[in-house]
Amino acid sequence: MEKKLGLTSLTALVLSSMVGAGVFSLPQNMAQVGSPVALMIGWGITGIGILFLATSLLLLSRLRPDLDSGIFTYAREGFGELVGFCSAWGYWFCAIIANVSYLVIVFAALSFFTDTDHSVIFGDGNTWQSLIGESILLWFVHWLVLRGVQTAAGVNLLATMAKLLPLGIFIILATIAFKMDVFSFDFNGIEMGVPVWQQVKDTMLITLWVFIGVEGAVVVSARARKRKDIGIATILAVISALGLYVLLTLLSLGLVSRPELAAMRNPSMATLMVGLMGSSGQIVIITGLIISVCGAYLSWTIMAAEVPFIASLHGSFPKVFKKQNSKKAPESSLWITNGAIQLSLILIWLSGSNYNTLLSIASEMILVPYLLVGAFLMKVAFQRSSRALLAVALGACVYGLWLLYASGLMNLLLSVVLYVPGLLVFLYACKQGQEKIHLNIIERLAIVILFLIAIPSMWLLIY
Repeated sequence: MEKKLGLTSLTALVLSSMVGAGVFSLPQNMAQVGSPVALMIGWGITGIGILFLATSLLLLSRLRPDLDSGIFTYAREGFGELVGFCSAWGYWFCAIIANVSYLVIVFAALSFFTDTDHSVIFGDGNTWQSLIGESILLWFVHWLVLRGVQTAAGVNLLATMAKLLPLGIFIILATIAFKMDVFSFDFNGIEMGVPVWQQVKDTMLITLWVFIGVEGAVVVSARARKRKDIGIATILAVISALGLYVLLTLLSLGLVSRPELAAMRNPSMATLMVGLMGSSGQIVIITGLIISVCGAYLSWTIMAAEVPFIASLHGSFPKVFKKQNSKKAPESSLWITNGAIQLSLILIWLSGSNYNTLLSIASEMILVPYLLVGAFLMKVAFQRSSRALLAVALGACVYGLWLLYASGLMNLLLSVVLYVPGLLVFLYACKQGQEKIHLNIIERLAIVILFLIAIPSMWLLIY
């Protein structure tokens, strides 16, 4: 009999999904693009937007308990087969890239202990030694998840508790060492030569990146012990993560000047911790990062396999993704997902790409699935003639549209190019299903338009 996930496990799953690799690089990432005032505005917008999104997920989990397979089913139910597939594909692609980034940064962090000026072993997580280590970790977690989602969630709960300890130590020490004159120096970022509003826009994909995973409890909602726990777990995790991120970002700007922080090597929190507690500080943060990333990686492995498995049950993904093992783990979906991650790791090694490149791709691919959550709640609000629901839905939609605008033209073009291969998968799944999916004229036209847009988009990205 399959064991179900309780409130504590669900909350840990969501929190661990969000608080992963990004939090340890957050001080440098944010200082590179924004001044203190821009960061405060950026976190304000993100905090409000993410709370609207989290509340939308909470409301939908209660208003439509029949849709127990997360954000894919919201998009499919609200807007048809094609839009539902695009939500599932974008989410799955984001999950694959996120998992690749986690593996890369684990070994980039280990390079603090192994690399010298004369000898590079792990580098930025893109050397052949890193590739071997990443592959071993990838298939170990694969084995763990095959033992069942409940087993993996239990390990994840311990990892979540362990990762919060070094972050808590950093916040306490940074609060004690905080200098207001350092924090307020060039408060508006005049020296950057970039308007404050542009600085705020530039923070958006970074702030979104550290909240990706907010939907974790909804994705595995079919495995929850109680329906009401899904929304509670999501809100608890979002509030906890928001407080953590704001404190870490703003306190860091009170330790060293913004230009100095922006120039630090990632994970920047390790360098800051050395200044707070000596050489042992680096060990504390790097150890915390490795535990944190492994926990987040475990959560994302569960979610990355779950989404195409669920989509295949509805006929949107090929039926090869349907197979489960005796532990009710989505076996074939997990093999295909981790095979794609292994291939990506080889491409990272060949191309020399790093964590920051992966961050922007993953953030971009999640924008459509998140926007569709708010759009579906808006549809439900109109059906039920509820102004309160409409207000929440509108807030989530405005945030989703703002993210699309803030991400910039090149990132939008990139997302179009990455969605097009998925359309071929979808068309194959439509023909393969026992009950063939019949696309209406609007869906057929949308597919043709996407293919046509992808051609100039690819040309622009290359040249």
